[in-house]
Amino acid sequence: MWPIFLITQKGSKMVFSESLKKNADFRNVYENGKSYADKYLVMYVLENNKSINRLGISASKKVGNSVVRHRFARLVRESYRLHENIFNSGLDIVVVARKSAASVGFFEIESALLHLSKLHHIIKIYFYVEKN
Repeated sequence: MWPIFLITQKGSKMVFSESLKKNADFRNVYENGKSYADKYLVMYVLENNKSINRLGISASKKVGNSVVRHRFARLVRESYRLHENIFNSGLDIVVVARKSAASVGFFEIESALLHLSKLHHIIKIYFYVEKN
């Protein structure tokens, strides 16, 4: 007999954040925000004068086909969701994929997201675990 698991949506939604959806909002963050980049991601951050964060994810066709781009967006969204309690509030955050992000896994994306967040000084605490 197979075990039966009850799956709920309670834990899967970002609690403290919304999505950034409008083109004008993205352009505002690009033009007025501060950016840092690493091997896989570029992160733009701008204060939004609200009590919540808004996360926008962008991946151009240069990154890959729609399957690759959507996978990247899911990885970034999940990385952010797992750590959203350590992010400062009141920010618009736009994460842009670089070509090299198409071929990496969850842990590389998560590490890049946390690294760029540390550079922006938008996280309350930063955990660093060195691999042996």
